[in-house]
Amino acid sequence: MDWLAMLDDHWGWLVFAALLGMAEVVIPGVFLIWVALAAAVTGLIALVLPVSVPVQLLIFALLCLASVWGGRRWYAANPVSSQDPMLNDRTARLVGEIVTVVEPIDNGRGRVKIGDSVWSCQGPDAPAGARVRVVGADASVLKVELA
Repeated sequence: MDWLAMLDDHWGWLVFAALLGMAEVVIPGVFLIWVALAAAVTGLIALVLPVSVPVQLLIFALLCLASVWGGRRWYAANPVSSQDPMLNDRTARLVGEIVTVVEPIDNGRGRVKIGDSVWSCQGPDAPAGARVRVVGADASVLKVELA
């Protein structure tokens, strides 16, 4: 059976919407749900109005654009709160930590040890072995002050 012939029936669109909804649950990314919504509305339109397959595809494409645009706007206005907002911002998680200088900070540049790794840092001059506090970061360079 040709897949375009399946779309001629409203059930094809509704099954497609259900499959996309299930895929959103299995592979969460908050994108497929908007496409599933467009497919479901296209299926309902095909149920109510006798429209040809090319018109259904055009309706689906327009609804996809509108639903994804609307979903992005909604999520921008209503961000999802996180229990750990700095989960993927490792440098922000280090702010406030007391660390050890392993290469002297000379002319504002040096290296500090955090856990089992060594990071570049900027801050006031300090000898190796000094303790400094992380106060910020610029990309992967930590900004430190004397502790």
